[in-house]
Amino acid sequence: MFAVRRIHWGTSLARTNLRIAGRACRPQDTHRLGSRYKHHTMPELFAGIDVQLSRPCAIALIDAAGRSVATHWLPAESESVVARAAVDFVKRFPPMAVGIDAPRGPLPTERMHYWETGPKRWRYARTTDLGRGRHCEVVVAAHRLASPQWTPLRVDAPPWMLLGFALFAALGSVVDTYEVFPAASYRLLRGSEARVEVDLAAFLPGPKDLLDAYVGAITVREYVQGRGIAVGGKDGLGEIILPRPIPQPIPAVLDWPAA
Repeated sequence: MFAVRRIHWGTSLARTNLRIAGRACRPQDTHRLGSRYKHHTMPELFAGIDVQLSRPCAIALIDAAGRSVATHWLPAESESVVARAAVDFVKRFPPMAVGIDAPRGPLPTERMHYWETGPKRWRYARTTDLGRGRHCEVVVAAHRLASPQWTPLRVDAPPWMLLGFALFAALGSVVDTYEVFPAASYRLLRGSEARVEVDLAAFLPGPKDLLDAYVGAITVREYVQGRGIAVGGKDGLGEIILPRPIPQPIPAVLDWPAA
């Protein structure tokens, strides 16, 4: 079961407006804005999915004004069951874009290039390096937006990442999917005017999980509507979208070394 909330301003004590307060960010020309959406229909709704295994995965669905439309907890079942349930959920609503808080896919081979924070340059992998991580994760870490859980080869991927891979594969055929990183979004939304209505009645199974799902939904909305950016992806392994440009980007890390 999932909760669908009718939108009536000021009529429910179970909802509140959440403002992420602090310092605003300025757009930078060094970022590639990328394609906002792939389908011909502009999405009317925006969803965030928080992926984890200790509890059912949380879904938060908002509209373009940031009003909460629905919340849902996916069943704590196998990857295929959870993926089918996610597809069933999105099909019940108008066109939407979905942000998933998990890597899009595993590494095909171990990573060859590493970023050195001090001299701000790339180097080849050493024998002591684990070979994990994608370009998008390196960009997030280099700018100290958040601490990625570095994507490994599929054989080394933890169960929650495997579930994320399954969700991207299943949902990608029916909606536009984006990789989000709520921890980075919190930092970049600091000081912004971004607001979202949250359904407090649905929080009990996992308050932080559902809050991250809402922030994932906000991130997708901000990106699709042109206020966010996509980073990484130049290794061919997917981008992470952010709700705002990075305030002081490091140009060299935004590029990927030639083979």
